[in-house]
Amino acid sequence: MKMITAIVNKKDANEVCFALTDNHFEFTKLATTGGFLRAGNTTLLIGVEDEKLDEVLDLIRKNCAKRMERVPAVPATEMAPLVYHSTPAEVMVGGAIVFVTDVCHFEKM
Repeated sequence: MKMITAIVNKKDANEVCFALTDNHFEFTKLATTGGFLRAGNTTLLIGVEDEKLDEVLDLIRKNCAKRMERVPAVPATEMAPLVYHSTPAEVMVGGAIVFVTDVCHFEKM
């Protein structure tokens, strides 16, 4: 058995969740925040049998779109909440970061 931890952009999260549900995969959905852009993400915890791993990864891959997004060149921080450069920077957002780990023991109670 594998544990998939998928960090998905919040704009892609609904599509990924619908695809997983439509294909009868159970998951736990957590609201998270990324460190780089301090933007909202969704982290999915998905337990899956080894033979279904590729199917789940394919569903995630097909439902996450990478795209360019304009963000302030210097984002606000707690120490300087109103500091912004006037020229926004373009960065790649979307897609997913996926970790797959082996599960030694699984028990549904």
